Amino acid sequence: MVKVNKVLLLLKNMVYESTSPQETLRFASYYRKKGLEVVVVLWGPMGVILGKKNKHGSPDYESKMQKCIDLGVQFKCCELATTMIGLKEEELMPGVKIVHSNEVADMFLEFREEGQLIISL
Repeated sequence: MVKVNKVLLLLKNMVYESTSPQETLRFASYYRKKGLEVVVVLWGPMGVILGKKNKHGSPDYESKMQKCIDLGVQFKCCELATTMIGLKEEELMPGVKIVHSNEVADMFLEFREEGQLIISL
């Protein structure tokens, strides 16, 4: 059995209309606490909203994201999707980095190597 050491979590679903964001943050926290390197990619116009600061609603995603960031989870936000909905970098939570879609494509290749896991929620 191959030991996994890196996890790439992809979130493209709507933030307040599915359980995917909650599952993504739970998985990210769980895997990071197991000592794995965890990268969460927020992409698609609805997925990138998770990275926006000062969101209102339930659940309180910002505190859940901050806990993940404090654990060392990396959050990357697709530049194409942020542009599509007019979301600016200064509107994102500290610790959420905008990346070009080519970098996302490269991550798909990188995480296909042995010991890597990709989960799309």
